[in-house]
Amino acid sequence: MAIRQDIHNSEIPALCRSCEARHRGVCGALTPEQLVELSRHTTKRKVEPGTVLVSDSDTIDSYANVLAGVVKLVKTLPDGRQQIVGLQFAPDFIGRPFKQESSITAEAATAVRVCAFPKTSLDRMIDQAPELGHRLHLQALDELDEARDWMLTLGRKTAAERVASFLHLIARHGDPEAESAGEISFDLPLTRADIADFLGLTIETVSRQLTKLRKDGLITVENNRHITVFDLDRLERRANI
Repeated sequence: MAIRQDIHNSEIPALCRSCEARHRGVCGALTPEQLVELSRHTTKRKVEPGTVLVSDSDTIDSYANVLAGVVKLVKTLPDGRQQIVGLQFAPDFIGRPFKQESSITAEAATAVRVCAFPKTSLDRMIDQAPELGHRLHLQALDELDEARDWMLTLGRKTAAERVASFLHLIARHGDPEAESAGEISFDLPLTRADIADFLGLTIETVSRQLTKLRKDGLITVENNRHITVFDLDRLERRANI
């Protein structure tokens, strides 16, 4: 694990020193002076599962960094049908700069901690700090790449490969520094129904594929939610990644 060189830097606001968004997220583009200015308007809060952070068609008046937990992104059709179109993890950025109205609903899938700040404060800093705009641009491109990868998963992969791909996604984002050949454990952030929705499968198919992975010795499942992956390399091969 990389050592954080500035964790005890007195120029960095106490609120930001050990923050994942400070080291791996968009705030890493800010100078200590800019972090001090932003921290004056920043609020850290805990959000319970099921809480809507931003709704479709809401006026955007704030942004947030995910500090812990999983946020699901949902699109809704005019007749009320919904589709989970993405997941966000620490230190992802919630919000859409340069837009006045949200086109997506962001809901806490698990208990979530966020660092929120007013839209006006960050928009002003984007004008003052080109590196911040560059970082936001790179994140948007990364999200575009991930969306294309997921289109491939939904359009071409088998049910077994989709479920394995989902577990790999959660394992990698839960512990980005996990060794490929190592063991990793995590709680599923979604219900079986939400997993089925996200993967374009039925609940029964998701359950069957999890059972098959368990019987094949790739995972264990405890209390219906807690997953242990024994070898990420094997899971990657099963997911055809």
